[in-house]
Amino acid sequence: MDTGTPVPVTTPVGAQAHGRLMRLATYASTATAALLIAVKLAAWAATGSMALLSTLIDSALDLAASILNLMAVRQALVPADREHRFGHGKAEALAGLGQAAFIVGSGGLLLVEAGGRLANPTPVTHGDWGIAVMVFSILATAGLVKFQRYVVGRTGSVAISADSLHYAGDVMINGSVIVSLLLAGGTGWEAADPLFAIGIGGWLLYNAWQIARASLDTLMDREMPDGDRERIRAIARAHPEVLNLHDLRTRTSGRQGFIQLHLELSAELTLIHAHRIADDVEKAILAEFPTHEVIIHEDPAGLRENHPSFG
Repeated sequence: MDTGTPVPVTTPVGAQAHGRLMRLATYASTATAALLIAVKLAAWAATGSMALLSTLIDSALDLAASILNLMAVRQALVPADREHRFGHGKAEALAGLGQAAFIVGSGGLLLVEAGGRLANPTPVTHGDWGIAVMVFSILATAGLVKFQRYVVGRTGSVAISADSLHYAGDVMINGSVIVSLLLAGGTGWEAADPLFAIGIGGWLLYNAWQIARASLDTLMDREMPDGDRERIRAIARAHPEVLNLHDLRTRTSGRQGFIQLHLELSAELTLIHAHRIADDVEKAILAEFPTHEVIIHEDPAGLRENHPSFG
């Protein structure tokens, strides 16, 4: 039996404020990617650097992924309706899979291009231009990542977290390009440029795996971490009239999570008394997990039922 109408999800800054932060993060990432494409395109035309081309390709894919993210976040923020009673939060995870696909494509293309350049090295010219662009890119991207992490900390957004992950990788990538340009221009080691590009390609593929795994966890309704599940059990058992609990199940969908469990109570309690206990437990769990919906079923202790096993 459900304990009644679910308590509305509340957050420290409010659901509307969370939505505004998530939208601002998508606008910021889209604008940053577009700006970096412009400056990197000019620098690559001047230098011919393979490593610089790799970051240009990455920024182009960043722009496509950020636009996809923007649309997904807008959809994820649509309130639950008659056809989608659990909301639209999984749109964020779908966007994460799209981002992973974009990144795999760019990483694979980069590895192919870098392999060809390694076989036929080409000197890098105007390396100082490329270095200046990379320094600018690092500063712009680091500022974006800092803002994105602030938004993720407030909202728990899967899509913004995925975006932040690969932009954080971009900071490292841009730093490695500076090193490759210094080596190629200062020492004449032409192989440094494609070798660094190959390393960047590998980093992109690793990022794609991280993003895809997090997205699949959401889409496949992966349980919350063991530590959180143990905390839920401890909160429920802390009530003096709760004898035990079973069938604890959890999942997340975008910013919102879902917790459901069975409480074992004395068989002598009245229905209204059992309902009050469940309400108390629900409030205690929500105090620790405010972005989750909690559904509790009350069972008489000692009653043997043939429930399906959920592991």
